Amino acid sequence: MRQQEGGGAAGGGGAPTTAPVGGEVVIRFLDVGQGDAILVQSPEGKTLLIDGGRSAERMREHLKALDVSRLDLMVATHADADHIAGLVPAAALKPRVFINNGLGGSTQTWERLVAALQEAGATFTKASNQTVNLGSVKLRVVAPPPGLGDDQNENSVGIALQFGEFRALMTGDSETPATEGWLAQERDDLQGPFQVYKSIHHGAANGDSAAWLANVRPENVVISVGTPNSYGHPTRKVLDLYRQAGARVYRTDRQGTVTFRGRADGTYSAETER
Repeated sequence: MRQQEGGGAAGGGGAPTTAPVGGEVVIRFLDVGQGDAILVQSPEGKTLLIDGGRSAERMREHLKALDVSRLDLMVATHADADHIAGLVPAAALKPRVFINNGLGGSTQTWERLVAALQEAGATFTKASNQTVNLGSVKLRVVAPPPGLGDDQNENSVGIALQFGEFRALMTGDSETPATEGWLAQERDDLQGPFQVYKSIHHGAANGDSAAWLANVRPENVVISVGTPNSYGHPTRKVLDLYRQAGARVYRTDRQGTVTFRGRADGTYSAETER
C-alpha cells in the first residue's frame, strides 16, 4: 500500500461551513474494473455508496472486506450497467434513501435494482440540487442541467462533498453538454478548488474539458477504469488535460482501490491498494 499526505485549507467554492471538531471522511474509489463505485464513510460511521460497478460478486467482496453492515444513502448517477449492477446486492444493506436522475433504465439489471430497493424499504428520490447531511459531511446533490434529453450519460447525477475545508466532486459519466450547462449556471458548489475529483466518464474524450477543469481546479484526479477495455479509456487527450491542470492522477486499473481520508482543515492522506 502506498500513502501520500497533502492538502491544506481549500478556501473558496461552496457555501461556508462550520468545521467539524475532528475525525475524517473516508472516500474509497473501489476497484470494480470498467465501472464506478465510490464508498463514503463519515466520521460518525454514516455510509454512502455512489454507483456499484458491473459485477454483483465484486461488490459483495468489497462490502465484506470493508465490513460494511449498513448503508444510509445510495446514489445511482445513471442507469448504465457498469454503474448499477453492484448496487443490487448492496441494497440488502437497506439504504434509507436512493437518489437517481429520475430516468428509469430499460434493462433487467435496473428492474432487479428497483425490486431490491423496494424490498429494502428505500425511499426513491430524484436529484434536484438538494443538500443531504451524512453525519457531519455535507453532500450537495448535483442535478443534471435541463435540456439534455433522455441520454443516461449526459443526465448523470453528481455529488459535491464537503467536510469542513475538505472537498470532493464525483460526477458519474457526465459529458461535455452537461459540464457546459453547469458552467453556464455559475454554481458556487461546483467551483474549485477540490482536493479530490473523479474523472468524468472514465477519462473519455467527450467528458472533461479545459474550461471545466479550470472551474473545478482539482488537486487529485481518480480515474475509475478497467484494463483492458474496448473504449480506449482513459484517452490521451484527457490525461494531457489533467497534466496541464497540475493534478495528481490515480487509476484503479493500475493502483487498485484508491482511498482518501479528508480532515476538516482541508488536509488529507491518500492510499492505494498497490
